[in-house]
Amino acid sequence: MTNQIHISVRTLVEYVFKSGSIDSRFRSQKSLAEGTRVHQKIQQTYQDGDQKEVYLRIEIPYEDLTYIIDGRCDGLLNQDGKTVIDEIKSFSEPLKQIDKEGYPVHWAQAQMYAYIYAKEQQLQEIEVQLTYVHKETNEIRRNKKTFTFTELETQIFDILKAYVPYAKIQIKHQAQRTVSCQALQFPFPKYREGQRKLAGAVYKTIADEKNLYAKAPTGIGKTISTLFPAVKAMGEGLLTKVFYLTAKTITRTTAEEAFDRMRSSGLNFKAVTITAKEKVCFKDETICQKEHCQFADGYYDRINGAILDILSNEAAMTREVIDTYAMKHKVCPFEFSIDLAYAADAVICDYNYIFDPRVSLKRLLEEQKKATVLLVDEAHNLVDRGREMFSASLEKATFLQLKKEYKTDSKQIYEAASRLNSWFITLKKQADENEFVIDTLDDVLIELLGQFTETAEQVLKTGSTPGLLEAYFVAQNFLKIAELLDDHYVIYAEKTRNDVTLKLFCLDPSKLLAKMVKGYRAKVFFSATLSPLNYYQDILGGDPDDYLLSIPTPFSKEQTDIFIKPLSTRYRDRERTKNEIVSMVHTVIQNRKGNFLLFFPSYSYLQMVYEEFQTSDLKNIKTLVQTTNMAEDDREAFLHAFQPNQDEPLIGFAVLGGIFSEGVDLIGERLNGVIVIGVGLPQLCFERNLIKDHFTNDGKNGYDYSYIYPGINKVLQAGGRLIRSESDHGTIVLVDDRFLTAKYQNLLPLEWQDYTII
Repeated sequence: MTNQIHISVRTLVEYVFKSGSIDSRFRSQKSLAEGTRVHQKIQQTYQDGDQKEVYLRIEIPYEDLTYIIDGRCDGLLNQDGKTVIDEIKSFSEPLKQIDKEGYPVHWAQAQMYAYIYAKEQQLQEIEVQLTYVHKETNEIRRNKKTFTFTELETQIFDILKAYVPYAKIQIKHQAQRTVSCQALQFPFPKYREGQRKLAGAVYKTIADEKNLYAKAPTGIGKTISTLFPAVKAMGEGLLTKVFYLTAKTITRTTAEEAFDRMRSSGLNFKAVTITAKEKVCFKDETICQKEHCQFADGYYDRINGAILDILSNEAAMTREVIDTYAMKHKVCPFEFSIDLAYAADAVICDYNYIFDPRVSLKRLLEEQKKATVLLVDEAHNLVDRGREMFSASLEKATFLQLKKEYKTDSKQIYEAASRLNSWFITLKKQADENEFVIDTLDDVLIELLGQFTETAEQVLKTGSTPGLLEAYFVAQNFLKIAELLDDHYVIYAEKTRNDVTLKLFCLDPSKLLAKMVKGYRAKVFFSATLSPLNYYQDILGGDPDDYLLSIPTPFSKEQTDIFIKPLSTRYRDRERTKNEIVSMVHTVIQNRKGNFLLFFPSYSYLQMVYEEFQTSDLKNIKTLVQTTNMAEDDREAFLHAFQPNQDEPLIGFAVLGGIFSEGVDLIGERLNGVIVIGVGLPQLCFERNLIKDHFTNDGKNGYDYSYIYPGINKVLQAGGRLIRSESDHGTIVLVDDRFLTAKYQNLLPLEWQDYTII
């Protein structure tokens, strides 16, 4: 059977003709919307009988491949009895700076449409027109050429010839991948209890094109239980791509290891890991311009060779592997990983590459989405991450600083910043409270921000200062989020001594999260602490007909001794009960021995108890303390100290919801116990109360949504650090009298409900 390559006209010609350097200096953020507007304006000038956005498709056999090429040409015109293909391109640079002959990639795109139409209509010649338009002045420049069918065919086959090496690598790999996916067996001697059930649910979700919300306990092997069925589904032709989305680096490593294990069992599968630009940049300062970076200079001239090289030789395209090939071919490692994401079978990356409208991988076409599954690991983290992605804020201080900086340098920036600073002064005088809700967004502010961004664009084109560039992007983001405002949002202001902040706060991210994943074949949201399931299904944008799955722990309750110490850890009682907490910790350590993690709801509470602990007379206990903004080396040293069978007990003082409370594996005797102080409630604050009121008004239990469910999640995550395998044993102590109430009893896992009160 002939191998088929389905590709769009634009993707094909850009692969062959794109050249030049990465240049991330200032570019107008309005380019996409302005480009659409420009296209529509030109198309409105077409005459009767002319057509716009004409879908064209062709199948072309070439060597042992069949190319299925399609796309929409901007215009199909009839001028003096001749057929003209019109390709519209918009620019913000002055047209006199654009190549007089037009760019090869634009000619190639237009010629491809011309060839498809000429072949379809059996035309011997056809005219091709490039229409260049300046976005701001609407100045137009047209280049027109006449091509014979033979000339077009020669050009098109030259393009196909240039694409063949990449196409053949992909076709060969896809055939091998399919066979290996079909033959792959589960890469462990047997399924752990519950693993087969999770894997089966994931496969069914993909087959049925549904969403799955799965509570799968720690230690079950969630990563392999979700990736393995996705790989099998790819072997059956249900998928062409897998995204494994995480919130933390450590879970990305787990996904890489799962693919390695399946490859060792015969899988032929290419996976790429995307790491944040700031982490992988080869330069001391991340300035993506050819003058500053040799890896940005000429990037597009070298990237095809780099992609062919790595795809020919590597399956696991981890950060280290990408670095090696990026250095070899002198290409930016971050942009290299993004380009590889479109070629790989699987992409391991942060949530934001799918969910954040400012960052998402926009070149993934709708047809590709229909054959893609999203596996969302530790999905409980997506609630607050979603709120963060869809919120925006502005500070008065930003514009006051610009006003000072540009008083003599730019009258336009000075005046635009002054007007915004004055608007904030008026806002600050509106209310006596430090935090207050605003009913509607002031149209005057939107107008002032629009004026500021337009002025900033003009100045930034000639050079930029970090302060102006940052303010521009903050203002642009605010304007984008302002377009999303609905009853899922609240607008509020917060006053401090000399400043005032205006925030568009997303109370409920469900609608926007659902919008960002629309079109994907299936979505699987899973976590050990996705409980209660109905809450997460609701707030992560689920549908009533989604699949829900709750898998019991594979470990026996005899592996864990559960104790509840009914003390009050409420803020007003902390000073009074701190001595009793220290005494309890001493007793547990003396009776249980080994290494313990002690979790607190805040740094201040941790410090209060730690200081009391230091004054106690119990000796020969080593202590470690988590601090704010710990460096990576300090984190590693903290965890490395947890070694098995040490002479002295070790206590690590840590924070609930922090870096040591999830995604940490201290297997066996490295961790003997976990003590959780409090029920994990987020600190009472204005934002949390706004969330509470919103969901209460929506007919739900607002206090549960805002405080109790996020709090108990932190408790469950912390407790989940303890039992990681069938051979682990240990102690969990829950310190708070609320753990004995019916509300919290219903939220505790079944295996924690056989407890002893101390």
